[in-house]
Amino acid sequence: MRNSPRLKTAAKLLLIAAILALLVLWLRFTPPGLLGKADAVGYAVCHRIDLRSFHLGSRPLPLCARCSGMYLGALASAIYQLRKGRRGGLPPRKLWLPLGLLGLAFAVDGTNSYLHFFPGFQGLYEPNNTLRLISGTGLGLLIPTLLLPAFHQTAWAELDPRPALDSWRSLAGLLLAGAGVVLLMLSGNPLILYPLALLSSATVLAILSTCYGLLVLIVVRGDGQARSLRDLWLPLVVGFAIALLQTFAIDWLRLTFTGTWNGFKL
Repeated sequence: MRNSPRLKTAAKLLLIAAILALLVLWLRFTPPGLLGKADAVGYAVCHRIDLRSFHLGSRPLPLCARCSGMYLGALASAIYQLRKGRRGGLPPRKLWLPLGLLGLAFAVDGTNSYLHFFPGFQGLYEPNNTLRLISGTGLGLLIPTLLLPAFHQTAWAELDPRPALDSWRSLAGLLLAGAGVVLLMLSGNPLILYPLALLSSATVLAILSTCYGLLVLIVVRGDGQARSLRDLWLPLVVGFAIALLQTFAIDWLRLTFTGTWNGFKL
């Protein structure tokens, strides 16, 4: 029993060393440069079809138009809601319909866009990247609305049971944040698109790391005990490692079958 704290410390150090080794391997395996790393993250979660992506100069962004909107919308929504602190409640029922319409718009536009892969299909309307961006951003706004309450309820020993989105006014603010994402993406300004490209890929890893970190907390029965972020650093770092391993595995499989880091060809 006397050696237990030392063993725990040694186990943590070994775990951190393994995670650092995984990170080094991922950095060496993926394309060079910041955008190359962002491409590698997008490669694991997105088709990255050139025609369905916005471009930074002649190169497509790391995520397609819909995925760019989704993850940037999620980032904007998370920042907007986190400013209210550890609120762990779901939105009131009066907001369920407009929030549900965001998800429905994503499903309708995504299905319509997918069906245009098939020759001769007319579809409900002609899809385009602006609509993909808007519908993706709408779903992105919805993701933290569900994920953040789950995080707060799982992680913290003490939390505010009120919802972050608690009124029509707060919903309007969220929609304005989403509109800001859309306008920034449609600006086409390389000075704006470059950081947005990096942020969209970083948000992919952040969402995956959070989800896996919550699973780690539940598995080790550490849920409902944290009082500060210092109490969560280890499960979140492990969650990040799992997220990195997932992208590593999918990238390797996709690269093996396609032989290229480029997106799928139509």
